Amino acid sequence: MRNLRTRAVVAALLALAVTSCASEKATGGPAASATAGDGVKGGAGVTADTITIGLMTDLTGPYASLGKSITQAQQLYFEQLNAAGGVCDRKIEVVVRDHGYDAQKAVASYTEVAPRSAAIAHFIGSPMVIALKQRIEGDKLLTIPMAWATGLLGAKAIQVTGTTYDIDMINGLDFLTKEKGIKKGDKIGHLYFEGDYGESALNGSKYAAQQLGLSVVEQKIKATDQDMSAQVSAFKSAGVKAILVSVGPRQAASLVGVALSKGMDVPFVGSNSAFAPQLLATPAAPALLKDYYVMSAGTPMSSELPAIKKLAADYAAKYAGQTIDSGVSAGYSAAVIVGEALEKACEAKDLSRDGIVNAHRGRSAWDGGFGTPMDFTVFDEPSSRASYVLKPDKKALGGMVILKEAAVSDLAKSYTVPVG
Repeated sequence: MRNLRTRAVVAALLALAVTSCASEKATGGPAASATAGDGVKGGAGVTADTITIGLMTDLTGPYASLGKSITQAQQLYFEQLNAAGGVCDRKIEVVVRDHGYDAQKAVASYTEVAPRSAAIAHFIGSPMVIALKQRIEGDKLLTIPMAWATGLLGAKAIQVTGTTYDIDMINGLDFLTKEKGIKKGDKIGHLYFEGDYGESALNGSKYAAQQLGLSVVEQKIKATDQDMSAQVSAFKSAGVKAILVSVGPRQAASLVGVALSKGMDVPFVGSNSAFAPQLLATPAAPALLKDYYVMSAGTPMSSELPAIKKLAADYAAKYAGQTIDSGVSAGYSAAVIVGEALEKACEAKDLSRDGIVNAHRGRSAWDGGFGTPMDFTVFDEPSSRASYVLKPDKKALGGMVILKEAAVSDLAKSYTVPVG
């Protein structure tokens, strides 16, 4: 989602932080507390009556709307958990830090919050989490990224939920060939962000294209780019028959809006980060409603699943009048994953960081009622390879409906996902 210069900045900051954090890093944070009077082994972020959970979010940067939904959904869950008695007779305390999608702030926030947290229920931003990957693993701090780059795989403490971006693009190209008339010899456009997000998605599109006899016309942009006119012109000149979209919602809106104005009648397939329901109130709405699709492992908020319907009602009651989007379900389900890991660690009488991570990794078929079965026992593979095909819909809660139920294409089954 950002370029290599971001990684360089983060790496420099991490180097500066190593000395001050060396003793903590060796022990997974502050020294683990002794076994409490209830016989439960404690650890960083755990006291006799509280468990502290960190939320590393974006409330002021490019993913602010998503960050707000994720954060509020998680606050709702932990409030509900506390109302039900908490975990291990301990109340959950939530610490929220807004890094604004800024690398320096993200590193500083992690340095502050990590030593006093038992887990991080969400961390927005592939570049930040990947740069902190070794440190998170050394700290043994269960962390749920709100990002799906393949570079996040391979660390026991980091749980990527659902699919990765490359898997979604592979399943997306399978959809285009089976449902939208794309055939061998056709050219496919791919608009993508430079950095981990875009590169992961591109890996998937190039793999699938090679297997299907397609060619990929690439257009790489920065997260700060807003006008996609030049990219649309390039795609039109190349004669692409469909366009894959692995950017942010604003860039996606510009892409489809400009394409429609230039007479490009092609389908668009977006990564899960390339849509927001707010776009349906913009001039791009007609193009999005016409032939735009989103690949995601996450069940949309318009689903009839009881867990989703209850979440929608609870969220609307707590945050009346606020937009309900995919961040609500993504955030809430991630909080449930953390909460249930804590409960299992409590059952084992081990709330140390090792105990929490091991409890989490012991679950091989989790879906929490949210419609996305995931295997948490492996961490060098995505926890799922099944993608929904979603379609924007103005009338639907969250702005999207299920066009095709979650499925794994044969191409995705045979694909070897790169790790780290």
